[in-house]
Amino acid sequence: MYEANYSEVSQFVFLGFSASRPVQHFLLAFSTAFYVIIVLGNLLIVFVVTFDPHLHSPMYFLLANLSFIDMHLSTLTVPKMISDLYSGHKIISFQGCAVQIFVLHVLGGSEMVLLITMALDRYIAICKPLHYLTVMNPRVCILLVSGAWVIGLLHSVAQLAFVVHLHFCGPNEIDSFYCDLPQFIKLACTDTYRMEFMVTANSGVISMGTFFLLIISYVFILVTVWKRSSGGLSKALSTLSAHITVVVLFFGPCIFVYMWPFPTVSVDKFLAILDFMITPILNPAIYTLRNKDMRTAIKRLSIQLLNLRKFS
Repeated sequence: MYEANYSEVSQFVFLGFSASRPVQHFLLAFSTAFYVIIVLGNLLIVFVVTFDPHLHSPMYFLLANLSFIDMHLSTLTVPKMISDLYSGHKIISFQGCAVQIFVLHVLGGSEMVLLITMALDRYIAICKPLHYLTVMNPRVCILLVSGAWVIGLLHSVAQLAFVVHLHFCGPNEIDSFYCDLPQFIKLACTDTYRMEFMVTANSGVISMGTFFLLIISYVFILVTVWKRSSGGLSKALSTLSAHITVVVLFFGPCIFVYMWPFPTVSVDKFLAILDFMITPILNPAIYTLRNKDMRTAIKRLSIQLLNLRKFS
């Protein structure tokens, strides 16, 4: 089906950031360093949460899944960008572009739902602490995370269903460093106004709606805590500030890219860098450097690994 519909265009060319070699060398060093930090930082969280029994709680289980998604979001785009900057060969096949779009929306949709689940977890932990372990039991946590992945998959399938019958006959240049639907649709030879509207409704409205739902839920938690005890407000603020930071960093670029009526390519590229390289670094930093239990678990596992090396 793909070969029949898209026989004229078999590959796309990324325009990237700049034709200047010094700028490309800087971006190559920057993106390589950040990608290594992203992989190591998020792998550390997944590893610590998996192997430290003290962290086998709903909050850390959800956090490990968030790190898993963030790491793969970066892996989906950044290694290709690093390869393009190094070789200067900024080409992706049509199939590769379609796969990148599909996986991007699976991961993005899953993370949206996962962030809602994390907000629910914090609401029960803060507002109904006596029922926390009963409500957020392991079975419920697994169902919630599985639901996030299913919803992400359905969201991505729905997105690609909008563009599966588009006809591409040139041009084939994408003014970015990765494939996503807004730029992809604009390359179609047919009228895409309705298609762009549908994509905006699917991704933009869902992103904005989810963002406001999360912000309202956090405000509701803070108001509930404040009514019960003004002393507990500072603790709740400290706990939720990390979640709110992650939500703003994740949803801000999504809302701008899909909802802003006057798209600017340079701004879109900057926001993509924010989503794929900055946010995945901040997540492990926020949740490890500010979290006493996580820091203690890392030290504990480090000591255990050192002991194992001594006896091996």
